[in-house]
Amino acid sequence: MTDSATSHHHTDLIYQAETDSQVANINATPLVIGIVAGEVSGDSLGADFMRQMNNLRDDIVWVGVGGTKMQAQGLQSIFPLERLAVMGLVEVMSQLPDLLKARRELLSAFKAANIDWFVGIDAPDFNLRVSKKLKPQGVFCVQYVSPSIWAWRESRIHNIKAATNLVLCLFPFELPVYERHNHPAICVGHPLLRTIDQTLIDTPINQRRSELVWDNDGLQQFFIERFDDVSQLICVMPGSRRGEITAILPLMLDGIQKLILLDPKLCFIIPTVDQNHQYIVQEVIDQRSEQLRAAIVVVYDDTQPEFSQHAMAASDIVMLASGTATLEAMLLERPMVVVYQLNQLTYQIAKRLVKVPYVALPNILANAPIVPELIQEQASGDNICRTVMRLLQPRAYAEQLHDLLVTKQSLQQQSNHEPSNSVIEQWFIQNTDTVNPN
Repeated sequence: MTDSATSHHHTDLIYQAETDSQVANINATPLVIGIVAGEVSGDSLGADFMRQMNNLRDDIVWVGVGGTKMQAQGLQSIFPLERLAVMGLVEVMSQLPDLLKARRELLSAFKAANIDWFVGIDAPDFNLRVSKKLKPQGVFCVQYVSPSIWAWRESRIHNIKAATNLVLCLFPFELPVYERHNHPAICVGHPLLRTIDQTLIDTPINQRRSELVWDNDGLQQFFIERFDDVSQLICVMPGSRRGEITAILPLMLDGIQKLILLDPKLCFIIPTVDQNHQYIVQEVIDQRSEQLRAAIVVVYDDTQPEFSQHAMAASDIVMLASGTATLEAMLLERPMVVVYQLNQLTYQIAKRLVKVPYVALPNILANAPIVPELIQEQASGDNICRTVMRLLQPRAYAEQLHDLLVTKQSLQQQSNHEPSNSVIEQWFIQNTDTVNPN
């Protein structure tokens, strides 16, 4: 063996010994992880990450904020995640005192628990401020879901580098900005790529629809007199936050009112994330005409996991707000129309800053307008009606479905890292660099 080979061999042995020592140390005491999700979609991401970590270790102590899914994985939430679910720039300002108080409460709880890692799920405006306090204290800080620096204000990368040790990106188009600035980032893919039930796609749509209806009393009652008299079933999803529902649902209802005048056999299903959201949605609908109320069923079903996905899969098309639901619809291979409206001031500010021409994830992933987006003043009842009727035409329907399939396959090919493994590997790399910087 040459001197050079011997030297490399010794280096490898030292590295292995250090790694084995770190493994022994990390396994010697419980791993305490601080974790924060700021809204319903973040709760799903957090629960998926927690489930992976719990499969690797059975002694993890979870401290932080999350919803019902994260709590089912072992988190005792310090306060409800709804406290952090504030939508828009203007709306945040009115809630700022309570958000600052919430941050102080979290940092105090993390200090008392002596956390080893902090994982912020989305909500970057909140979580990065938390991690910026924690990283100098030696806490390994991960931002799960990249801030939208690929779309606007790339200069935020400097704050992200100061606040985090690693960023977990959901989409491949997010990585180049981190590569340009030499900061660790990994595309782990969206958990929906792993959790979407394939049978929802493979089962014929008529069977999906029958199963959906007969498994839910509210749907049985709605469809019992019209099941054979439905031209198309449209799933309507106005968002998971109260602010979205009150801003976007009335616009959707304006479109639905016009649609049922053109085709009285159209039916609409609105799945909600919980019973409270069901009441909020129903209250908005109850202010409308009897004809419109009769065409819509609002359903919450806690007996069926991912009930909204079942509702989408059983529908011909989906009318929805921009957000994670657009990715769900694409993965379920359901053509869609996106409707979205922000506070006008928030929108005008964002319009001047955002570099990306699309808001819907399928369009951003495809870098092309494969699904129609009706934003702000375009989100009128007339435009919604025209766009939906156009999409229901066989040729337009087939074209969008083809584009969604191509985009879905491309995303699947570029998303192949497990979040838990990615975090552990980066933690070891950075600890090894600290122990042996040369």
